[in-house]
Amino acid sequence: MLKFFFKEDPKELVRKWQATLRAEQRGLDRQVRDIQFEEKKVHKAIREAAKRGDMGSAKHLAKEIIQSRKAVARLYTNKAHLQSLNTALMEQLAMLRVAGTLSKSTEVMKAVNTVIKAPELQKTMMEMSKEMMKVGLIEEMISDAIDGALGAEDEEEETEEEVQKVLDEIAVETRAALPDARRAARERQQAAAAEEGDDMEELRARLDAVKA
Repeated sequence: MLKFFFKEDPKELVRKWQATLRAEQRGLDRQVRDIQFEEKKVHKAIREAAKRGDMGSAKHLAKEIIQSRKAVARLYTNKAHLQSLNTALMEQLAMLRVAGTLSKSTEVMKAVNTVIKAPELQKTMMEMSKEMMKVGLIEEMISDAIDGALGAEDEEEETEEEVQKVLDEIAVETRAALPDARRAARERQQAAAAEEGDDMEELRARLDAVKA
Protein backbone atom coordinates (compact mmCIF):
# COMPACT_ATOMS: atom_id res chain seq x y z
CA MET A 1 0.00 0.00 0.00
CA LEU A 2 1.13 3.52 -0.79
CA LYS A 3 0.66 6.22 1.77
CA PHE A 4 -1.45 9.17 0.77
CA PHE A 5 0.50 12.43 0.49
CA PHE A 6 -2.22 14.52 -1.15
CA LYS A 7 -3.91 17.21 0.92
CA GLU A 8 -7.40 16.20 -0.21
CA ASP A 9 -9.23 13.35 1.46
CA PRO A 10 -8.69 10.28 -0.79
CA LYS A 11 -12.39 9.41 -0.77
CA GLU A 12 -13.32 12.92 -1.83
CA LEU A 13 -10.65 12.85 -4.52
CA VAL A 14 -11.99 9.63 -6.01
CA ARG A 15 -15.54 10.99 -5.88
CA LYS A 16 -14.34 14.15 -7.64
CA TRP A 17 -12.84 12.03 -10.43
CA GLN A 18 -16.09 10.10 -10.73
CA ALA A 19 -18.08 13.34 -10.93
CA THR A 20 -15.74 14.53 -13.69
CA LEU A 21 -16.26 11.29 -15.60
CA ARG A 22 -20.05 11.62 -15.33
CA ALA A 23 -19.85 15.20 -16.59
CA GLU A 24 -17.76 14.05 -19.55
CA GLN A 25 -20.31 11.31 -20.32
CA ARG A 26 -23.10 13.88 -20.36
CA GLY A 27 -20.96 16.00 -22.67
CA LEU A 28 -20.58 13.07 -25.05
CA ASP A 29 -24.35 12.53 -25.01
CA ARG A 30 -24.87 16.18 -25.97
CA GLN A 31 -22.43 15.81 -28.85
CA VAL A 32 -24.31 12.75 -30.08
CA ARG A 33 -27.63 14.61 -29.98
CA ASP A 34 -26.14 17.57 -31.85
CA ILE A 35 -24.69 15.34 -34.57
CA GLN A 36 -27.96 13.43 -34.99
CA PHE A 37 -29.91 16.69 -35.18
CA GLU A 38 -27.64 17.93 -37.96
CA GLU A 39 -27.94 14.57 -39.72
CA LYS A 40 -31.70 15.10 -40.07
CA LYS A 41 -31.00 18.37 -41.90
CA VAL A 42 -28.63 16.57 -44.25
CA HIS A 43 -31.32 13.92 -44.93
CA LYS A 44 -33.65 16.69 -46.08
CA ALA A 45 -30.93 18.25 -48.23
CA ILE A 46 -30.27 14.89 -49.93
CA ARG A 47 -33.96 14.46 -50.77
CA GLU A 48 -34.08 17.97 -52.23
CA ALA A 49 -30.91 17.32 -54.28
CA ALA A 50 -32.37 14.03 -55.56
CA LYS A 51 -35.58 15.81 -56.64
CA ARG A 52 -33.45 18.25 -58.66
CA GLY A 53 -31.56 15.33 -60.18
CA ASP A 54 -28.33 16.60 -58.60
CA MET A 55 -26.85 13.23 -57.61
CA GLY A 56 -23.37 14.71 -57.26
CA SER A 57 -24.54 16.84 -54.34
CA ALA A 58 -26.60 13.95 -52.96
CA LYS A 59 -23.53 11.70 -52.86
CA HIS A 60 -21.42 14.42 -51.25
CA LEU A 61 -24.06 14.87 -48.55
CA ALA A 62 -24.29 11.11 -48.08
CA LYS A 63 -20.57 11.11 -47.24
CA GLU A 64 -21.30 13.69 -44.54
CA ILE A 65 -23.86 11.32 -43.02
CA ILE A 66 -21.36 8.45 -43.07
CA GLN A 67 -18.81 10.62 -41.25
CA SER A 68 -21.36 11.77 -38.68
CA ARG A 69 -22.37 8.17 -37.94
CA LYS A 70 -18.73 7.18 -37.50
CA ALA A 71 -18.32 10.11 -35.12
CA VAL A 72 -21.35 8.97 -33.12
CA ALA A 73 -19.95 5.43 -32.93
CA ARG A 74 -16.63 6.80 -31.61
CA LEU A 75 -18.44 8.91 -29.01
CA TYR A 76 -20.38 5.89 -27.76
CA THR A 77 -17.13 3.90 -27.58
CA ASN A 78 -15.50 6.70 -25.57
CA LYS A 79 -18.50 6.78 -23.25
CA ALA A 80 -18.11 3.03 -22.65
CA HIS A 81 -14.41 3.53 -21.84
CA LEU A 82 -15.33 6.26 -19.35
CA GLN A 83 -17.74 3.86 -17.70
CA SER A 84 -15.00 1.23 -17.45
CA LEU A 85 -12.73 3.78 -15.74
CA ASN A 86 -15.55 4.76 -13.39
CA THR A 87 -16.07 1.09 -12.47
CA ALA A 88 -12.35 0.73 -11.71
CA LEU A 89 -12.55 3.81 -9.47
CA MET A 90 -15.57 2.35 -7.67
CA GLU A 91 -13.49 -0.72 -6.86
CA GLN A 92 -10.73 1.55 -5.54
CA LEU A 93 -13.27 3.41 -3.40
CA ALA A 94 -14.45 0.11 -1.90
CA MET A 95 -10.86 -0.89 -1.08
CA LEU A 96 -10.19 2.57 0.30
CA ARG A 97 -12.97 2.15 2.86
CA VAL A 98 -11.22 -0.96 4.16
CA ALA A 99 -7.53 -0.03 3.91
CA GLY A 100 -7.77 3.73 4.29
CA THR A 101 -5.26 4.38 1.49
CA LEU A 102 -5.14 4.16 -2.29
CA SER A 103 -3.12 1.38 -3.87
CA LYS A 104 -1.58 1.16 -7.29
CA SER A 105 -4.22 -0.08 -9.73
CA THR A 106 -3.47 -1.84 -13.02
CA GLU A 107 -7.14 -1.62 -14.00
CA VAL A 108 -7.24 2.14 -13.53
CA MET A 109 -3.96 2.46 -15.45
CA LYS A 110 -5.33 0.46 -18.39
CA ALA A 111 -8.56 2.44 -18.44
CA VAL A 112 -6.75 5.79 -18.34
CA ASN A 113 -4.41 4.73 -21.15
CA THR A 114 -7.46 3.87 -23.26
CA VAL A 115 -9.55 6.96 -22.53
CA ILE A 116 -6.69 9.42 -22.99
CA LYS A 117 -6.47 8.46 -26.67
CA ALA A 118 -9.85 10.10 -27.35
CA PRO A 119 -9.35 13.69 -28.60
CA GLU A 120 -12.60 14.81 -26.93
CA LEU A 121 -11.36 13.65 -23.51
CA GLN A 122 -7.64 14.27 -23.84
CA LYS A 123 -7.37 17.47 -21.80
CA THR A 124 -9.50 16.20 -18.90
CA MET A 125 -7.71 12.86 -18.75
CA MET A 126 -4.25 14.42 -18.84
CA GLU A 127 -5.11 16.50 -15.77
CA MET A 128 -6.76 13.59 -13.99
CA SER A 129 -3.84 11.26 -14.71
CA LYS A 130 -1.40 13.76 -13.16
CA GLU A 131 -3.44 13.73 -9.94
CA MET A 132 -3.56 9.93 -10.00
CA MET A 133 0.21 9.75 -10.42
CA LYS A 134 0.76 12.10 -7.47
CA VAL A 135 -1.19 9.81 -5.14
CA GLY A 136 0.42 6.63 -6.48
CA LEU A 137 -2.78 5.25 -8.02
CA ILE A 138 -1.12 4.88 -11.42
CA GLU A 139 2.46 4.92 -12.67
CA GLU A 140 3.83 7.42 -15.16
CA MET A 141 1.73 7.47 -18.28
CA ILE A 142 2.85 5.17 -21.06
CA SER A 143 4.45 7.36 -23.74
CA ASP A 144 2.78 5.39 -26.54
CA ALA A 145 -0.62 6.17 -25.08
CA ILE A 146 0.13 9.89 -24.89
CA ASP A 147 1.65 9.94 -28.38
CA GLY A 148 -1.45 8.17 -29.67
CA ALA A 149 -3.66 10.72 -27.97
CA LEU A 150 -1.79 13.67 -29.46
CA GLY A 151 -1.75 12.21 -32.96
CA ALA A 152 -4.49 13.07 -35.43
CA GLU A 153 -7.06 10.42 -36.24
CA ASP A 154 -6.97 8.95 -39.71
CA GLU A 155 -10.28 9.40 -41.50
CA GLU A 156 -11.33 6.42 -43.55
CA GLU A 157 -12.36 7.05 -47.12
CA GLU A 158 -16.03 6.36 -47.62
CA THR A 159 -16.60 3.59 -50.14
CA GLU A 160 -19.06 3.90 -53.00
CA GLU A 161 -20.99 1.03 -51.41
CA GLU A 162 -21.38 2.98 -48.14
CA VAL A 163 -22.57 6.07 -50.01
CA GLN A 164 -25.09 4.06 -52.03
CA LYS A 165 -26.36 2.37 -48.87
CA VAL A 166 -27.16 5.77 -47.31
CA LEU A 167 -28.88 6.96 -50.50
CA ASP A 168 -30.93 3.75 -50.67
CA GLU A 169 -31.89 4.12 -47.02
CA ILE A 170 -33.18 7.66 -47.57
CA ALA A 171 -34.97 6.57 -50.73
CA VAL A 172 -36.78 3.85 -48.77
CA GLU A 173 -37.76 6.38 -46.09
CA THR A 174 -39.13 8.70 -48.79
CA ARG A 175 -41.08 5.91 -50.49
CA ALA A 176 -42.49 4.82 -47.16
CA ALA A 177 -43.88 8.30 -46.65
CA LEU A 178 -45.45 8.45 -50.13
CA PRO A 179 -48.59 6.35 -49.36
CA ASP A 180 -49.46 8.71 -46.52
CA ALA A 181 -48.96 11.70 -48.78
CA ARG A 182 -51.08 10.13 -51.52
CA ARG A 183 -53.81 9.22 -49.05
CA ALA A 184 -53.84 12.76 -47.70
CA ALA A 185 -54.10 14.18 -51.22
CA ARG A 186 -56.88 11.73 -52.07
CA GLU A 187 -58.79 12.71 -48.94
CA ARG A 188 -58.45 16.37 -49.84
CA GLN A 189 -59.78 15.65 -53.33
CA GLN A 190 -62.70 13.67 -51.92
CA ALA A 191 -63.51 16.45 -49.46
CA ALA A 192 -63.41 19.02 -52.27
CA ALA A 193 -65.64 16.82 -54.44
CA ALA A 194 -68.10 16.34 -51.59
CA GLU A 195 -68.19 20.08 -50.97
CA GLU A 196 -68.77 20.69 -54.66
CA GLY A 197 -71.58 18.10 -54.62
CA ASP A 198 -73.25 19.87 -51.71
CA ASP A 199 -73.07 23.17 -53.60
CA MET A 200 -74.67 21.56 -56.64
CA GLU A 201 -77.47 20.09 -54.52
CA GLU A 202 -78.11 23.48 -52.97
CA LEU A 203 -78.16 25.10 -56.42
CA ARG A 204 -80.64 22.51 -57.73
CA ALA A 205 -82.88 23.06 -54.73
CA ARG A 206 -82.96 26.79 -55.39
CA LEU A 207 -83.76 26.24 -59.06
CA ASP A 208 -86.58 23.88 -58.14
CA ALA A 209 -87.96 26.49 -55.71
CA VAL A 210 -87.94 29.11 -58.48
CA LYS A 211 -89.71 26.78 -60.89
CA ALA A 212 -92.39 26.02 -58.33
